[in-house]
Amino acid sequence: MKNEPNAIWEFLSSVKLTIVLLILLAIVSILGTVIPQGGGAVEFAESLSPAMFRFLSTLQLFDMYNAPWFRLLIAFLALNLIVCSINRFPSTWKRFSAQPAPDRNKPFENNTPEDCLEVDLDGEKASKRVEKILTSGYRNVRKKTNGANHFFYGEKGNFSYFGVYVVHLSVLLILVGGLVGSFFGFEAYVNILEGEKTDRVIIRKTMKPLKLGFEVRCDKFSVDFYKTGAPKEFKSVLTFMVDGKDVRKNDLLVNHPVEFGGITFYQASYGSVPGKEAALSIQRKSKAPASSEMRVKGDVNYPLPGGEGTFKVVDLRNNIMGLGPAVLVSVQPKKGAPREFWVFKNHEAVQKKLPPPMLASPKFNPAAFSPYRFSLTDLKTLYYTGLQANRDPGVPIVWAGCFLMVSGLFVTFFLSHKRMWVRVITKGEKVKIEVAGTTNKNPVGLQKERLNLMTNLQNEFHKKG
Repeated sequence: MKNEPNAIWEFLSSVKLTIVLLILLAIVSILGTVIPQGGGAVEFAESLSPAMFRFLSTLQLFDMYNAPWFRLLIAFLALNLIVCSINRFPSTWKRFSAQPAPDRNKPFENNTPEDCLEVDLDGEKASKRVEKILTSGYRNVRKKTNGANHFFYGEKGNFSYFGVYVVHLSVLLILVGGLVGSFFGFEAYVNILEGEKTDRVIIRKTMKPLKLGFEVRCDKFSVDFYKTGAPKEFKSVLTFMVDGKDVRKNDLLVNHPVEFGGITFYQASYGSVPGKEAALSIQRKSKAPASSEMRVKGDVNYPLPGGEGTFKVVDLRNNIMGLGPAVLVSVQPKKGAPREFWVFKNHEAVQKKLPPPMLASPKFNPAAFSPYRFSLTDLKTLYYTGLQANRDPGVPIVWAGCFLMVSGLFVTFFLSHKRMWVRVITKGEKVKIEVAGTTNKNPVGLQKERLNLMTNLQNEFHKKG
């Protein structure tokens, strides 16, 4: 009694299942392309209604490639390919290892006169020459002798049966590479001030810091602008350090990533922050007016020129309320409470933009502490570079899969298993040599192979007579 077929195995080995899984994978991949993933999904999410946002979030479509259901889909497709390969391998191996008899007659049934050659030569000597030609161009050459007749068989390209399995293996490698990157890779970001360094990045998904195992220093940041004010090109000069020692320096530009320590860095953004120093002009109204130019640091007390007390800069801003650079000055007189007020760099332009209530407020009056009037002449600005840091250990596996896929497709579509038979028949004083062949595909290639073999035989016998 034959064993009953296993329903689960039949289901997993079904080609229909493969097609369904590939269609599902294609659909979700399109969704992953249309719907921004990771950090790029913020702006897209803001345009959605609350209900739609909750629906997409529940399905994890903003981080689809790391979602458990997507990983399960990939794993299920991999299992389907493995089962299909195992299920069909025995029949493939049977075709690969089959050894047809050299004296078969069926391959010669449709022969034409072009497939025959008559020679004036002893049958034994003719068979030796035929065997030499076959051995030089074919594998598994076998010979059978029946009286004065000799029969030969040779083949080439029998490994082409395994091309489809190479393709299957390549797909599995690509899927495994994707899963490895999903489980063990990360996407992170970090902002580094010009002249400063860091040894950690922030994981986008969890917003937790991750130590790199080395340090990255931004030696210099530069940006060029179009006449419209839009950034034309921005570049970071980075130095990678291990154990406090400089190891490598690289220029990082947009679309020109840099790899170090298995982590790829991309130039993603930039920005500016106020420095820790400001240049102030302090005018003192008196019978003998005086003006002082000072370069001050944040949160450091300085004496007023007239000795009425001290002042310090408690806040520095590159752009406050869209009105440009400003500093918050705090004056501590010898008697009384401290007074704070904003000092803008472009004071006259700011006066035209502020509404009357704000103009009347001492908070926006640079002369709020009489008899002094403060002016901001310069505010040092520091740039920071915004880096995206990615690690994907599955990339080499994916590349290996792509290489194997190209090789497998070439073997599958451009190579074929050619089986060639040659028989040397002695009829009286004449010896007749016939060539026949079969192939698993590409009949045009088989015909060329037969003509080539016949040509080699003709040349062999014509050369030696």
